Amino acid sequence: MNETSSATKAASGSANVRFLTVTALFIALTYVFTAFINIRLPIAANGGLIHLGNVPLFLCAILFGKKSGAIAGAVGMGLFDLLSGWTAWAPFTFLIVGLMGFTVGAVTEKHHGFGWNLLAFVLASIIKVTGYYVAEGILFGNWLTPAASIPGNLIQVGAAAVLVLLIAEPLRKAVLHHV
Repeated sequence: MNETSSATKAASGSANVRFLTVTALFIALTYVFTAFINIRLPIAANGGLIHLGNVPLFLCAILFGKKSGAIAGAVGMGLFDLLSGWTAWAPFTFLIVGLMGFTVGAVTEKHHGFGWNLLAFVLASIIKVTGYYVAEGILFGNWLTPAASIPGNLIQVGAAAVLVLLIAEPLRKAVLHHV
């Protein structure tokens, strides 16, 4: 084996360790922000839940890309559903939130700044509202009841978007500067 292929393997191994470490950290943060920073709503058929799990999810997608964002969201929030009595929602959450993370990362990987981040959050909001509307319709067999969950889903993404819009670009610049 020559020096070039050894260096390439070392760099690849280092990138894999970094990817696994960052993604695992954001899975944990997404789970914790979902499980412990939340408000149960006394409305809607399922009671509803507003949480801040989208904050680390969005930050992960913006800072580290679509793959880490998708995995952090899908696994972090899916794990919350499995461990918190929302088990029936877990497969839907895995798909919906994974798609949200992927979309935010896909939009912001090559385009940076407030406007691109805002566009990514609007798309994530559409995915969340549509995805959970369909999921709730399937789970409850009723296509009217899910409309009551739309305001909570919008508040959830909106609150996360406001927080992330304030800190994403300074964090992105700091992370890129230190990598």
